[in-house]
Amino acid sequence: MRSSNPVFSRRGFSRDNGYAGFNAAPQAGGAAVGTQGNPYAQPQAGNPYAQNPYAQQDLQYGAPQAPATADRMTMDDVLMRTGTTLGVLIVTAALAWATLPVDDANISRSYGIAIGAGLIGMVLGLVQSFKRKASPALILAYAAFEGVFLGVVSSVVDNRIASGAAMQAVLGTMAVFAAVLVAYKAGWIRVNRRFVGFVMAAALGFIVLMAINLLFAVFGGGDGLGFRSGPLGILFGVIGILLGACFLALDFKQVEDGIAYGAPREESWLAAFGLTLTLVWIYMEFLRIIAILNSND
Repeated sequence: MRSSNPVFSRRGFSRDNGYAGFNAAPQAGGAAVGTQGNPYAQPQAGNPYAQNPYAQQDLQYGAPQAPATADRMTMDDVLMRTGTTLGVLIVTAALAWATLPVDDANISRSYGIAIGAGLIGMVLGLVQSFKRKASPALILAYAAFEGVFLGVVSSVVDNRIASGAAMQAVLGTMAVFAAVLVAYKAGWIRVNRRFVGFVMAAALGFIVLMAINLLFAVFGGGDGLGFRSGPLGILFGVIGILLGACFLALDFKQVEDGIAYGAPREESWLAAFGLTLTLVWIYMEFLRIIAILNSND
């Protein structure tokens, strides 16, 4: 299971991803009577946990059941690890907000620290994204450095551009999370191969455009091609939020599949990492839109 942020690679929906996802389809005629639908009853392509000796088969319904072992990922594990990761991020963001002033005399220094922390966080995120196993220390370190970056950026927008912007962005992020969760649980969002292909193509196009805009801004000055300011900035901010919502749906599917197919408990750290990346993505898009709407330029 890989992270869900479009910045990083995503290998969570393939047959070799550590647990069976929605790409893993049962072979026709390959299941014995009474075992079809139970991933623990017989070996299945793409599910290394299919031969779990502790699994109990539901003879009446043929449904997969959680293995009778404490070393499997549960929803409580995901919630606890996600809460811990987000908690570290929020605490470091609050500390950065309180200790790194953004007045005219100190804003350059605070910005420098924030950019340095953001770069370190990005590197740590990339390292974890390409690791095959979760590293709790690496994930928490990423959250800490990302929190410093978010704390300073949020303070700048809140204190110098739009008062209350940070809280508005938090509320917007929570609203998107709740809406996607409800839509996913209600079956209004169907995460399948077509959905994943569309989201990945849209995310790739979005990232390429933003990278081009950044290059024009760095070497040409100003706002580059204008994709991150003015009306176009608002439009691309909304697109970014919609992409983040789609990646939340992918995260929910990964968590659901991991629990259903008996992924190891350590996978809950990767779930927490992916959810944190996506929530940070959505929060930054909201903050950017609020800053644009309240800019005096």
